[in-house]
Amino acid sequence: MSTRTAKAKWNGSLKDGNGIMSFSDYNGPFTFASRFEEGKGTNPEELVGAAHAGCYSMFLSALIDGENLTPESVETSAKVTLGKDDIGPVVTTIELVSKVKCEGLSQEKFEELALAAKAKCPISRLVAAADVKLDATLV
Repeated sequence: MSTRTAKAKWNGSLKDGNGIMSFSDYNGPFTFASRFEEGKGTNPEELVGAAHAGCYSMFLSALIDGENLTPESVETSAKVTLGKDDIGPVVTTIELVSKVKCEGLSQEKFEELALAAKAKCPISRLVAAADVKLDATLV
């Protein structure tokens, strides 16, 4: 299939340092505050959320397409919660909220496909240790 590359560079101590994450056309800063507090910049969990939302949307679109239907839109957001266990920080929960517009798709088939996409999209499979929750709506 494909291999993608991303990179990160961190400078300095954990609390006082700073870093840059890069992939494709993105090049953004991250800091202790942007990860563990409410500081400016991005963080790994936010990027996992973006990846999960994008992956889920594409996978669900493919499943709908497999039913010979074409979705007008699949819009998904992901809320990633960073908690702590006895080892240290850990992603505990990912909450996907998806809204789908697709003429001709029944509610019953939609629910089946939404759950299948949650279980089978590559990023869901990658983050299987987290509690992935789904709130999907056919609009």
